[in-house]
Amino acid sequence: MFIATLIAADRLSSGDISAAEDALAEAGGYFMGRSWVELDRACDLLFSSPPDPVRQALEGLVSGVDVVVQGEAGRRKRLLVADMDSTMITVECIDELADYAGRKAEVAEVTERAMRGELAFAEALRERVAVLKGLDAAVIDRCHSERVRIMPGAQALVRTMRAHGAECILVSGGFTVFADRVAKTIGFSRAISNLLGIEGGRLTGTVAEPIVGADRKREVLLDAAAEYDLELAETLAVGDGANDIPMIEASGLGVAYRAKPRVAAAAAARIDRCDLSALLYAQGYSKREWVTD
Repeated sequence: MFIATLIAADRLSSGDISAAEDALAEAGGYFMGRSWVELDRACDLLFSSPPDPVRQALEGLVSGVDVVVQGEAGRRKRLLVADMDSTMITVECIDELADYAGRKAEVAEVTERAMRGELAFAEALRERVAVLKGLDAAVIDRCHSERVRIMPGAQALVRTMRAHGAECILVSGGFTVFADRVAKTIGFSRAISNLLGIEGGRLTGTVAEPIVGADRKREVLLDAAAEYDLELAETLAVGDGANDIPMIEASGLGVAYRAKPRVAAAAAARIDRCDLSALLYAQGYSKREWVTD
Protein backbone atom coordinates (compact mmCIF):
# COMPACT_ATOMS: atom_id res chain seq x y z
CA MET A 1 0.00 0.00 0.00
CA PHE A 2 1.21 3.48 -0.90
CA ILE A 3 0.13 7.00 -0.04
CA ALA A 4 0.17 10.08 -2.23
CA THR A 5 -0.22 13.10 0.03
CA LEU A 6 -1.48 16.22 -1.71
CA ILE A 7 -0.37 19.35 0.20
CA ALA A 8 -1.65 22.79 -0.75
CA ALA A 9 0.18 26.05 -0.18
CA ASP A 10 -3.23 27.71 0.13
CA ARG A 11 -6.35 25.56 -0.25
CA LEU A 12 -6.91 22.06 -1.58
CA SER A 13 -10.24 21.78 -3.39
CA SER A 14 -12.38 18.76 -4.19
CA GLY A 15 -11.61 19.42 -7.85
CA ASP A 16 -7.87 19.24 -7.15
CA ILE A 17 -8.32 15.89 -5.43
CA SER A 18 -10.51 14.50 -8.22
CA ALA A 19 -7.94 15.54 -10.83
CA ALA A 20 -5.24 13.75 -8.86
CA GLU A 21 -7.36 10.61 -8.52
CA ASP A 22 -7.93 10.56 -12.28
CA ALA A 23 -4.22 11.01 -12.96
CA LEU A 24 -3.38 8.28 -10.46
CA ALA A 25 -5.67 5.84 -12.26
CA GLU A 26 -4.28 6.80 -15.67
CA ALA A 27 -0.78 6.10 -14.36
CA GLY A 28 -1.80 2.55 -13.49
CA GLY A 29 -2.51 3.07 -9.83
CA TYR A 30 -5.30 1.11 -8.18
CA PHE A 31 -7.11 3.75 -6.11
CA MET A 32 -8.16 2.53 -2.65
CA GLY A 33 -9.59 5.63 -0.96
CA ARG A 34 -8.84 9.08 0.37
CA SER A 35 -8.60 10.67 3.81
CA TRP A 36 -7.89 14.17 5.04
CA VAL A 37 -4.74 14.83 7.03
CA GLU A 38 -5.88 18.44 7.44
CA LEU A 39 -9.16 19.66 5.96
CA ASP A 40 -8.64 21.80 2.86
CA ARG A 41 -4.83 21.61 3.17
CA ALA A 42 -3.57 18.04 2.95
CA CYS A 43 -5.19 14.84 1.73
CA ASP A 44 -3.94 11.25 1.48
CA LEU A 45 -4.76 9.15 -1.57
CA LEU A 46 -4.24 5.46 -0.88
CA PHE A 47 -3.29 3.24 -3.80
CA SER A 48 -1.72 -0.06 -4.74
CA SER A 49 0.82 -0.16 -7.56
CA PRO A 50 4.45 0.73 -8.20
CA PRO A 51 4.77 4.29 -6.89
CA ASP A 52 7.10 5.92 -9.42
CA PRO A 53 4.60 6.30 -12.30
CA VAL A 54 2.06 7.75 -9.87
CA ARG A 55 4.56 10.22 -8.49
CA GLN A 56 5.52 11.33 -12.00
CA ALA A 57 1.87 11.77 -12.92
CA LEU A 58 0.99 13.81 -9.83
CA GLU A 59 3.99 16.11 -9.35
CA GLY A 60 3.18 19.50 -10.84
CA LEU A 61 -0.32 18.40 -11.83
CA VAL A 62 -2.20 20.91 -9.67
CA SER A 63 -1.05 24.51 -9.29
CA GLY A 64 0.06 25.35 -5.77
CA VAL A 65 0.08 21.72 -4.63
CA ASP A 66 3.08 19.57 -3.63
CA VAL A 67 2.87 15.78 -3.67
CA VAL A 68 4.75 13.26 -1.52
CA VAL A 69 4.45 9.61 -2.55
CA GLN A 70 5.66 6.95 -0.11
CA GLY A 71 4.86 3.63 1.47
CA GLU A 72 2.05 3.61 4.00
CA ALA A 73 4.13 1.81 6.63
CA GLY A 74 6.53 3.88 8.72
CA ARG A 75 5.58 7.28 7.37
CA ARG A 76 6.33 8.97 10.71
CA LYS A 77 10.11 9.19 10.74
CA ARG A 78 12.29 8.81 13.81
CA LEU A 79 15.32 10.73 12.55
CA LEU A 80 15.54 14.03 10.66
CA VAL A 81 18.82 15.24 9.19
CA ALA A 82 18.50 18.70 7.64
CA ASP A 83 20.63 21.16 5.71
CA MET A 84 20.74 24.75 6.99
CA ASP A 85 21.35 27.43 4.33
CA SER A 86 18.35 27.94 2.02
CA THR A 87 16.63 25.03 3.77
CA MET A 88 16.20 25.75 7.47
CA ILE A 89 17.03 29.42 6.97
CA THR A 90 16.19 31.69 4.05
CA VAL A 91 19.72 32.79 3.11
CA GLU A 92 23.19 31.51 2.28
CA CYS A 93 25.26 32.84 5.20
CA ILE A 94 28.55 32.98 3.31
CA ASP A 95 26.96 35.16 0.62
CA GLU A 96 25.64 37.51 3.28
CA LEU A 97 29.03 37.74 5.01
CA ALA A 98 30.61 38.52 1.64
CA ASP A 99 28.12 41.35 1.22
CA TYR A 100 29.65 43.10 4.25
CA ALA A 101 33.00 42.80 2.49
CA GLY A 102 31.55 44.22 -0.74
CA ARG A 103 32.06 40.91 -2.55
CA LYS A 104 28.59 39.32 -2.55
CA ALA A 105 28.06 39.05 -6.31
CA GLU A 106 31.21 37.03 -6.99
CA VAL A 107 30.77 34.80 -3.94
CA ALA A 108 27.08 34.16 -4.63
CA GLU A 109 27.92 33.10 -8.18
CA VAL A 110 30.34 30.47 -6.85
CA THR A 111 27.77 29.37 -4.25
CA GLU A 112 25.13 28.90 -6.92
CA ARG A 113 27.45 26.82 -9.08
CA ALA A 114 28.50 24.67 -6.13
CA MET A 115 24.87 24.08 -5.13
CA ARG A 116 24.07 23.05 -8.70
CA GLY A 117 26.89 20.50 -8.52
CA GLU A 118 29.08 22.26 -11.08
CA LEU A 119 31.98 22.77 -8.63
CA ALA A 120 33.51 20.52 -5.98
CA PHE A 121 32.01 21.71 -2.71
CA ALA A 122 35.15 21.76 -0.54
CA GLU A 123 37.23 23.64 -3.10
CA ALA A 124 34.43 26.13 -3.71
CA LEU A 125 34.06 26.71 0.04
CA ARG A 126 37.77 27.37 0.51
CA GLU A 127 37.69 29.80 -2.42
CA ARG A 128 34.73 31.71 -1.00
CA VAL A 129 36.08 31.81 2.57
CA ALA A 130 39.38 33.23 1.31
CA VAL A 131 37.46 36.29 0.08
CA LEU A 132 36.48 37.01 3.70
CA LYS A 133 40.08 37.36 4.94
CA GLY A 134 40.47 40.41 7.15
CA LEU A 135 36.75 40.95 7.73
CA ASP A 136 35.95 42.15 11.24
CA ALA A 137 34.56 39.16 13.18
CA ALA A 138 31.95 41.47 14.73
CA VAL A 139 30.18 41.30 11.38
CA ILE A 140 29.15 37.73 12.19
CA ASP A 141 26.78 38.84 14.95
CA ARG A 142 25.53 41.68 12.79
CA CYS A 143 24.89 39.30 9.90
CA HIS A 144 23.05 36.89 12.15
CA SER A 145 20.86 39.67 13.52
CA GLU A 146 20.18 41.47 10.24
CA ARG A 147 20.09 38.68 7.66
CA VAL A 148 19.44 35.22 9.12
CA ARG A 149 15.75 34.33 9.09
CA ILE A 150 14.21 30.97 9.96
CA MET A 151 12.44 29.27 7.08
CA PRO A 152 8.64 29.15 7.56
CA GLY A 153 7.58 25.79 8.96
CA ALA A 154 11.04 24.87 10.27
CA GLN A 155 10.24 25.23 13.96
CA ALA A 156 6.96 23.34 13.69
CA LEU A 157 8.67 20.52 11.78
CA VAL A 158 11.55 20.02 14.19
CA ARG A 159 9.69 20.62 17.44
CA THR A 160 6.79 18.38 16.46
CA MET A 161 9.06 15.53 15.40
CA ARG A 162 11.09 15.79 18.60
CA ALA A 163 7.93 15.92 20.72
CA HIS A 164 6.93 12.62 19.13
CA GLY A 165 10.26 10.98 19.88
CA ALA A 166 12.36 11.68 16.79
CA GLU A 167 15.99 12.80 16.80
CA CYS A 168 16.68 15.96 14.75
CA ILE A 169 20.16 16.96 13.58
CA LEU A 170 21.22 20.07 11.67
CA VAL A 171 24.18 19.33 9.37
CA SER A 172 25.57 22.21 7.37
CA GLY A 173 28.33 23.05 4.95
CA GLY A 174 28.02 26.49 6.52
CA PHE A 175 29.56 27.73 9.72
CA THR A 176 29.30 26.93 13.41
CA VAL A 177 28.95 30.64 14.28
CA PHE A 178 25.54 30.52 12.59
CA ALA A 179 24.54 26.84 12.78
CA ASP A 180 24.76 26.53 16.56
CA ARG A 181 22.41 29.50 17.05
CA VAL A 182 20.04 28.39 14.30
CA ALA A 183 19.84 24.89 15.75
CA LYS A 184 18.98 26.25 19.19
CA THR A 185 16.34 28.63 17.84
CA ILE A 186 14.60 25.97 15.77
CA GLY A 187 14.91 23.18 18.31
CA PHE A 188 17.44 20.72 16.89
CA SER A 189 19.17 18.45 19.36
CA ARG A 190 22.58 19.19 17.82
CA ALA A 191 24.37 20.83 14.91
CA ILE A 192 27.37 19.81 12.83
CA SER A 193 29.06 22.43 10.64
CA ASN A 194 32.32 24.08 9.61
CA LEU A 195 34.60 26.21 11.78
CA LEU A 196 35.66 29.60 10.44
CA GLY A 197 39.18 30.75 11.20
CA ILE A 198 39.22 33.84 13.46
CA GLU A 199 42.33 35.46 14.93
CA GLY A 200 42.71 38.83 16.60
CA GLY A 201 39.07 39.66 16.02
CA ARG A 202 39.26 39.17 12.26
CA LEU A 203 38.49 36.35 9.84
CA THR A 204 41.61 34.58 8.60
CA GLY A 205 40.11 33.50 5.28
CA THR A 206 40.40 29.85 6.23
CA VAL A 207 38.07 27.07 7.31
CA ALA A 208 39.04 24.15 9.54
CA GLU A 209 39.65 20.76 7.97
CA PRO A 210 38.08 18.33 7.32
CA ILE A 211 35.27 20.24 5.71
CA VAL A 212 31.69 19.20 6.34
CA GLY A 213 30.51 18.39 2.82
CA ALA A 214 28.46 15.79 0.98
CA ASP A 215 30.24 12.72 2.37
CA ARG A 216 30.11 13.99 5.93
CA LYS A 217 26.39 14.75 5.66
CA ARG A 218 25.68 11.18 4.54
CA GLU A 219 27.93 9.87 7.30
CA VAL A 220 25.98 11.85 9.91
CA LEU A 221 22.74 10.27 8.71
CA LEU A 222 24.16 6.73 8.73
CA ASP A 223 25.91 7.14 12.07
CA ALA A 224 22.82 8.59 13.75
CA ALA A 225 20.64 5.79 12.41
CA ALA A 226 23.08 3.26 13.85
CA GLU A 227 23.37 5.17 17.14
CA TYR A 228 19.60 5.11 17.66
CA ASP A 229 19.17 1.59 16.24
CA LEU A 230 16.99 2.77 13.36
CA GLU A 231 16.38 1.32 9.94
CA LEU A 232 17.16 3.75 7.14
CA ALA A 233 13.47 3.56 6.20
CA GLU A 234 12.80 5.43 9.47
CA THR A 235 14.91 8.43 8.44
CA LEU A 236 14.12 11.72 6.68
CA ALA A 237 16.67 14.02 5.03
CA VAL A 238 15.97 17.42 3.51
CA GLY A 239 18.16 19.87 1.60
CA ASP A 240 18.46 22.03 -1.48
CA GLY A 241 22.01 21.72 -2.83
CA ALA A 242 24.18 19.16 -4.59
CA ASN A 243 26.12 18.48 -1.37
CA ASP A 244 22.84 17.19 0.12
CA ILE A 245 22.32 14.50 -2.52
CA PRO A 246 24.18 11.65 -0.77
CA MET A 247 22.21 12.02 2.47
CA ILE A 248 18.97 12.47 0.53
CA GLU A 249 19.60 9.28 -1.44
CA ALA A 250 20.58 7.32 1.68
CA SER A 251 17.52 8.27 3.74
CA GLY A 252 14.18 6.55 3.91
CA LEU A 253 12.48 9.69 2.59
CA GLY A 254 14.80 12.12 0.84
CA VAL A 255 13.28 15.53 0.20
CA ALA A 256 14.45 18.28 -2.14
CA TYR A 257 13.27 21.59 -0.69
CA ARG A 258 12.95 24.37 -3.31
CA ALA A 259 16.00 22.71 -4.71
CA LYS A 260 18.33 22.82 -7.69
CA PRO A 261 17.30 20.52 -10.60
CA ARG A 262 19.99 17.94 -9.92
CA VAL A 263 18.85 17.62 -6.31
CA ALA A 264 15.18 17.40 -7.28
CA ALA A 265 16.00 14.58 -9.68
CA ALA A 266 17.79 12.63 -6.93
CA ALA A 267 15.11 13.02 -4.26
CA ALA A 268 12.13 10.80 -3.56
CA ALA A 269 9.98 13.89 -2.93
CA ARG A 270 10.02 17.58 -3.83
CA ILE A 271 8.59 20.50 -1.89
CA ASP A 272 8.47 23.50 -4.23
CA ARG A 273 5.29 25.38 -3.32
CA CYS A 274 4.67 24.84 0.39
CA ASP A 275 6.82 25.62 3.40
CA LEU A 276 8.57 23.05 5.60
CA SER A 277 5.38 22.22 7.48
CA ALA A 278 4.49 20.17 4.39
CA LEU A 279 6.82 17.52 5.80
CA LEU A 280 4.55 17.21 8.82
CA TYR A 281 1.51 16.64 6.64
CA ALA A 282 3.53 14.12 4.64
CA GLN A 283 4.14 12.20 7.87
CA GLY A 284 0.44 12.25 8.72
CA TYR A 285 0.54 14.94 11.41
CA SER A 286 -2.60 17.07 11.50
CA LYS A 287 -2.21 20.65 12.68
CA ARG A 288 -3.66 19.90 16.11
CA GLU A 289 -0.62 17.64 16.71
CA TRP A 290 1.97 20.30 15.86
CA VAL A 291 4.27 21.74 18.47
CA THR A 292 5.31 25.31 17.74
CA ASP A 293 6.79 26.52 21.06
